[in-house]
Amino acid sequence: MAYLSTRGEAPKISFNEALLAGLAPDGGLYVPENMPRLSPETLRGFAGKPYAEVAETVIAPFLDGALAAADFRAMLEAAYATFRHKAVTPLAQIDDNLFVLELFHGPTLAFKDVAMQLLGRLMDQALKARGRRATIVGATSGDTGAAAIEAFRGLEQVDVFILYPHGRVSDVQRRQMTTVAADNIHAIALEGTFDDAQAMLKRFFRDKALREELGLSGVNSINFARVVAQMVYYFTSAAVLGGPMRKVSFTVPTGNFGDVLAGYMAKQMGLPVEKLIVATNSNDILARALATGRYEVRGVHATQSPSMDIQVSSNFERLLFDAVGRDPTTIRALMASLDQSGAFDIPPAALAAIRADFAAGAASEADTSAEIARAWRECEYILDPHTAVAVHVARKHLARDPATPMVALGTAHPAKFPDAVRAATGVSAPLPAHLADLFEREERFSVVPNDEQAVVGFIRARARAVTAQHGG
Repeated sequence: MAYLSTRGEAPKISFNEALLAGLAPDGGLYVPENMPRLSPETLRGFAGKPYAEVAETVIAPFLDGALAAADFRAMLEAAYATFRHKAVTPLAQIDDNLFVLELFHGPTLAFKDVAMQLLGRLMDQALKARGRRATIVGATSGDTGAAAIEAFRGLEQVDVFILYPHGRVSDVQRRQMTTVAADNIHAIALEGTFDDAQAMLKRFFRDKALREELGLSGVNSINFARVVAQMVYYFTSAAVLGGPMRKVSFTVPTGNFGDVLAGYMAKQMGLPVEKLIVATNSNDILARALATGRYEVRGVHATQSPSMDIQVSSNFERLLFDAVGRDPTTIRALMASLDQSGAFDIPPAALAAIRADFAAGAASEADTSAEIARAWRECEYILDPHTAVAVHVARKHLARDPATPMVALGTAHPAKFPDAVRAATGVSAPLPAHLADLFEREERFSVVPNDEQAVVGFIRARARAVTAQHGG
């Protein structure tokens, strides 16, 4: 299977090449040339199967022989053995036909672990096979950074540089990044927003000389392998609820659009999905775009759900690419408009195509707190703020379609956001045992100005790929 760029000005490449590249050199995002499909018989067979076994069936077509089957199976088993729950991503029912898909049982208590634990192993294997080092750079609004650091800590082939917005992540999120004592891990507190960090990284990847000098590779959800790994839990949760014999809807708390895009891809592969609902906080660019057809960047507001404090949702480009009939010329024009004016209008036919699969809604800060309080009051279930945004929006949609099971994606453990939880419920969600001493660990991070050259200089001075290239 070949992978092509949404902007059409980069050559087609293999899975492993897309895995190591992250972003395409033309600034586009890699997508598969064709989407594989799974038969209804295969989908029915997922009921009761171990998570790793379902993952192998779902993901293998995208690898196209990049790994021997036995090696891939062993990699999956090792990745999901790091989760504290036997089911890996269990479902919890919190109301009539309303379920929370718990994606936070991995080592860093966030849904990013589901993909990152596999991604780290895939990248390490691909680098070793090529005798290469890589400099992994990532921008995080809170959870991706910790998940990447945990997945890549101590690996010989990679150095990891994670940029996070200084003062705009929770204390637990920050400490999960800054207390890892591994020589290949570097936490950068950028004096700016997540959107600043993400835009900076995209410019790094478009700079061919810099990309080659540093051996850059990306682990944000712009990396297609991340999205592929996230598809799996749509299949496993639907199987529990009777799929494929009955349709299921999903509500996804959304920042960079990767998690809900995985649901869209699962539907393309044959999973009967009734509706994918995009849930945003007050940074509601996606809800506005689906309602009006205009994708328009506004200022980022700090909220109690910081991982969603994003205005430029990178993975939306992948959805647009499909919606405009996979026409890269149109995508280049839309993205150029976004760069120049901070906005673009979704073509009417594309907007209609998107609305056929997606709906959207937003939750205010008051809505989020009220939802956390309600779940605790009605069933003694503690939601984190991001999951609460999804549940709030899910309830509204469920009122219009009460017959279809609704799954709200539970993207983070409530212990990561103790202040928001305590304010809404009066109780605290304790950290799991392996993180019980998190606030006693020594922090290591560097505050760096929101300046491209300052960040490049910081990375250049520490990346071993640079030393290796120059024979050091």
